[in-house]
Amino acid sequence: MRSPVRAWTTALAAAMTAATLSTPLLSGPAYAAPPGSPRVSGDDGTWTVEPVGGGHRVTLHLNTPLPVRDAVPELAADGRSLGPAEESPDGMTLTVVTPDPAVAAASSVDVAWNGEVPGAAAAAVGRAAPTPAEPSAKSPANPHGTPDPAPVDPAAPGPYSVTHDEYDLGDTAVTLEGLGGRQAEIRAKVYLPEGARGRRPLVVFLHGRHSACYDPAAWTTSNTQWPCPAGQRPIASYQGYDGPADVLASHGYVVVSVSANGVNAADNPYSEDRGALARGEVVMRHLDLLADAGEGVGDARLVRLFKGRLDMSDVGLMGHSRGGEGVVKAVLMNAGRARPYGIRAVLPLAPTDFARATLPGTPMAVILPYCDGDVSNQQGQHFYDDSRYAVDDDPAFRSSLMVMGADHNFFNTEWTPGVAHAPASDDWSNRNDPVCGGAAPSRLTAAEQYAAGTAYIAGFFRLVQGGEQGLMPLFDGSGGTTASAGRAVVHAVAQAPAGKRLDVASFTSLAPSTRVSGSATAVVCAGMLGRSPQSGLPSCASTLTTSQAPSWTPATYANNVASTPVLRFSWSDPTGTVTVPLGEQDRNVSRYDALTFRAARDETATGDVDLAVEIVDKHGASHTVRVSEVSDALTAFPGTASPLPKTWLRTVRVPLSSLAGVKPQQIGEIRISGASQKGGVYLADLAFTTVAVGEARTERLPQVSVEGATVDEGDGPGTATMTARLSEDSATPVTVQIQTIATGVAPVIASAAREVVIPAGSLEASFQVPVVGDTAVASAPQSYQVVASVPVNATIGGGFARLVVNDDDAS
Repeated sequence: MRSPVRAWTTALAAAMTAATLSTPLLSGPAYAAPPGSPRVSGDDGTWTVEPVGGGHRVTLHLNTPLPVRDAVPELAADGRSLGPAEESPDGMTLTVVTPDPAVAAASSVDVAWNGEVPGAAAAAVGRAAPTPAEPSAKSPANPHGTPDPAPVDPAAPGPYSVTHDEYDLGDTAVTLEGLGGRQAEIRAKVYLPEGARGRRPLVVFLHGRHSACYDPAAWTTSNTQWPCPAGQRPIASYQGYDGPADVLASHGYVVVSVSANGVNAADNPYSEDRGALARGEVVMRHLDLLADAGEGVGDARLVRLFKGRLDMSDVGLMGHSRGGEGVVKAVLMNAGRARPYGIRAVLPLAPTDFARATLPGTPMAVILPYCDGDVSNQQGQHFYDDSRYAVDDDPAFRSSLMVMGADHNFFNTEWTPGVAHAPASDDWSNRNDPVCGGAAPSRLTAAEQYAAGTAYIAGFFRLVQGGEQGLMPLFDGSGGTTASAGRAVVHAVAQAPAGKRLDVASFTSLAPSTRVSGSATAVVCAGMLGRSPQSGLPSCASTLTTSQAPSWTPATYANNVASTPVLRFSWSDPTGTVTVPLGEQDRNVSRYDALTFRAARDETATGDVDLAVEIVDKHGASHTVRVSEVSDALTAFPGTASPLPKTWLRTVRVPLSSLAGVKPQQIGEIRISGASQKGGVYLADLAFTTVAVGEARTERLPQVSVEGATVDEGDGPGTATMTARLSEDSATPVTVQIQTIATGVAPVIASAAREVVIPAGSLEASFQVPVVGDTAVASAPQSYQVVASVPVNATIGGGFARLVVNDDDAS
């Protein structure tokens, strides 16, 4: 989370460009000063570029501490990001080592976030939308007017009055492996339903990265020391979710909102993964304490609050920002236990996803704020995209929601100016932006955003844990609305459990039976900016910045791993068609509710773009519907400069009940054609579906971990052998993406990604990391991160490991 506004943060929010490149190519006037000399960089501070083995080290010394954000800080030279930077413990220095020699001639070095570079001209690489107006949402039931309201109001209070309480075991109550043994607090606010009998479902909230401490006299914040320095107080971020917590408690849930300030104060400089493991540990420690207290064991205050009141087989987790990645990590940690708790629902709210862990087998809703000025690339979309086909028989439902007009902070009152007890700010700091600026008509007020957040957070847990099916239209892509969300426009996409859908074409690859005809071209693409050559697929989003393409934005720790394959379909006249036949065994689709897919207009398309979807039975009878009649998926999102507008695939839903003259028991093929004279779109996830919540069964999957290794450098090119290992063998092959990350001085490995396959019945597979040996004498062993991500038929266990390369040349 951003700490209070400082003078220089306004400059960081100007419309920005240039995507991060794995091998950056910088341009700009040469600088005459010799390497290593200090250079002035605007108002940020001084910077140096020094030649080192393997390239150049770029260092920026800041005049004021780095703002506390959930996004990872980067350095940019001459308007292009060089990638994630190492941050000093005091937040005053950022460092990147790059192999590109062009940085020696750089004329500027600045802070960047999410690939966005301050001061660059967004128009040079961004795409202007035709209009900043936000289109009205449509639903198949009422495509030309106001969508139908869901039959249940998710924010309506329930029958129970609510009691607030807290427990506090101290600032150093837990020692965290994810912070290298540093300590953090065990502290939480508790929401209890008065008079609710028996053991109640439990929901745990975890806030994200915000300053840990503040000085009430000077009205300043700090985030480099825990416990707080003398004269400062902890910022009570965990107290900012009263709205959804009160609603849930009034319906009989016990809600516990936990504090993670100790993690916030140490995660950037002291953790392998920016605090994901540490936050997962915090959640699991609270669950252990609550489970014991529910059985009358442990701390007396906790026993008084919870004895006999908790159903640990019915647990939901909500995590905000880095807390979103933290609760996903907690689910995976829980699944690896011999006796896991019953975590049934997970809601990452404006989350980070630095390492692209998948979460199959658990009902999930990802909430993305369109006006997020912190995690401005909406990288949490990867949780949805990466989990869709991670296992063939996934029993869980998942949803992703884009909340128009919402920023990153205002879901938490303690991060909202005017209501917070400590300094707070609006993370979208370009006040003049016509879409997301504070005065823009499409921007939600803080109160409006909080109300929408309350509705969707409470609604998700009531749907999944409470079985209130009347809330499903808010999450299933059918366009349902609720009065409690006010004027907020929320776009939802969803994937039904495997048993409730027939996948006709995922479009992650092009099946041989798929036909492309007429004036059409259809190519599967993945990722962006040519980052993933090992995939063999061309890039999507060819003209967008990394903050404009949530499905393809590169992950911090999986920078070269291919992301979200989709079909890029274009046509030059309406004869262009993609035809997908159904197999003989799949032709009876009468048990499903609708034909669904996701779509977005290609960012290079101009003018009106529309598709015709034709459903044809085996006798030749057909029914055709235009996408514009049932969905606004092909309407451009608003915005004029990066990080807006977004290219985000939205739902197209054709109810089977609307098919006239077609026999749903005998469907032969689906034809998707251009309905405008020309156009281009992205397509994904063509399926017949009946959306249902399904169930949670994460613990049935093996967990894959990457094991560290130590090797000698050698005198020439060679390889280091490392191992990916399963917690138990699998009846099906397990694949996992491995990213090696070359950092530091004179790196002897390269930053690259590869896929590793563990055969069915095996527990491990080895893989090689190229090592460039030499005869030069180094002063110390070099250590590199090796990261596992995006597994298929498994989940991530230990996803981070170290490859240590010893110098074997005598001094």
